[in-house]
Amino acid sequence: MRNPVKGPMKDRYNFAVIGCGALARYAHIPNIVKSPRMVLHTCCDVSQEALAECRSQFGALHTTSDFHAAINDPEVDVICLATTEKLRLPVIAAAAKAGKPIYIEKPVARTLKEMYEIQKVIRESGIPACVGHNRRSSPAMIEAHRIFRSHMANPKQAPWRWDREGADRPKLPSDGVAGMTVRINDDWWSWKSWVFDKEQAPEGQMLFEMTHYTDMCNWFLDAQPQQVVALERGQLNSGVVIAYKTGEMATLSMYANGTFGYPKELYEMFGQGGAVIVDHMTEIRTAGIPGVPDRIPFPFLKDRHPNVGTEGGIYGWLAKKRAACAEAEQKGDPMLAFAAEPDKGHAHAMERFLDEILGKGPKVCPIDDAVLATRVAFAAIQSVKTGRAVNMDEV
Repeated sequence: MRNPVKGPMKDRYNFAVIGCGALARYAHIPNIVKSPRMVLHTCCDVSQEALAECRSQFGALHTTSDFHAAINDPEVDVICLATTEKLRLPVIAAAAKAGKPIYIEKPVARTLKEMYEIQKVIRESGIPACVGHNRRSSPAMIEAHRIFRSHMANPKQAPWRWDREGADRPKLPSDGVAGMTVRINDDWWSWKSWVFDKEQAPEGQMLFEMTHYTDMCNWFLDAQPQQVVALERGQLNSGVVIAYKTGEMATLSMYANGTFGYPKELYEMFGQGGAVIVDHMTEIRTAGIPGVPDRIPFPFLKDRHPNVGTEGGIYGWLAKKRAACAEAEQKGDPMLAFAAEPDKGHAHAMERFLDEILGKGPKVCPIDDAVLATRVAFAAIQSVKTGRAVNMDEV
C-alpha cells in the first residue's frame, strides 16, 4: 500500500470511487478525471451499466462490484465514497482498516447510532476523512467566511454608523453577537422518487438536504448549537431556528415548490454592525465593513452564453439563466436550462482534501464538524415530530 500520508510524495494519486450513481458521475468522477493530480483508478458499483459508463466515458482503469477489492488494491491511494447512506459504515470501516484516506458524501449516515459508529471508527483509526459538505469549498463561500469571521473578530465600525445614544448607549450582553439567515428555493419535480421512500430516506430532505445548511450555519457562526425548533408542512416546506450557546441564532427556510429559474441559495450573515451576503454563490455583497468591496462576483461553470449577462454576479446569472431556459424550451431539452451554474465547490473540495492528506492544507470538513451538522438536522427532525424545541443534549 502506498498511503500518500506515509509513502513518498508523487505527482498523481490513484482514487477509487465507490458508488457510481448520478452524483458521482455528475461531479466526483469528472472532477477526478480533470484533476492533474488525480487518477480515476477504480470505479466500484453493483450496476454493470454504471461501470460500463465509467469505463467508456470516463476512462476508469479498473471496475469492480467488490468494494473490499477496490479498497485493498495496493495501487489505490484515496477512497471517494458516494454510495447511498444505506452502505457507509462497512466501507468506511474497511478503509480505516486499510489505512486509506476517505472522502464521504453527506449525510454521513441515516441514523444517529450509525453516525456515531462511523465517527468512532474514523477517530480511532486516525485516517484522513472529509465529509462532502462541498459548500465549504465554494470560492464564494470561502471568501465570505474569511470576510465575516475577520470582521467578527476585529470589527471596524463604518464611520457613518448612526450611534443615536453615543456614550449613553445601554450595555447589552448580546452586542456583537452574530445572526444568520438561509433561504433555499428548490423544485421537487427534479428529485428522484427514492427521496420519498421511507425505507430509503426515512427522514426525507430534513436530513439529506438540511445538513448542507446546518453545516453552513455552524461554520459561519463559529459557535456551539444549543437548541433547535422546527416546523414542516408536508415534505416541501420547512423552517428551522437554531439557537447557539453564546447567543447566536440562525434561521433556515426551505421551499421545494420553487423554480430553478431563480437562484437556489441565499445566505445572509449579520454581526458587529456589518453584513455579508452570498447570493447563490455567484456574488458576495457587503455593507458596514470598512475596507471590504461592496460586491465581489465569481466565475460561473459551464457558461454556454458568454455574451449574455457580462456584468457577472447575480444579475449576470439571471440573464444567463433566462437565455438557457429559452434555449431549453426551443430545443425541448430541460437539461439545457442548467448553464452558467455557480461553483458550489465540488472540485475544490476534492483538491483541498488531497492537500489535507499531503499535509499542505487545513482540514476541509472533518468528521466531528459533519457529525455536529447532522445532529442539528436530527434535532430539527425531532422538533417536527414532537412539536417542541429540542435541546442538543437530547440528540
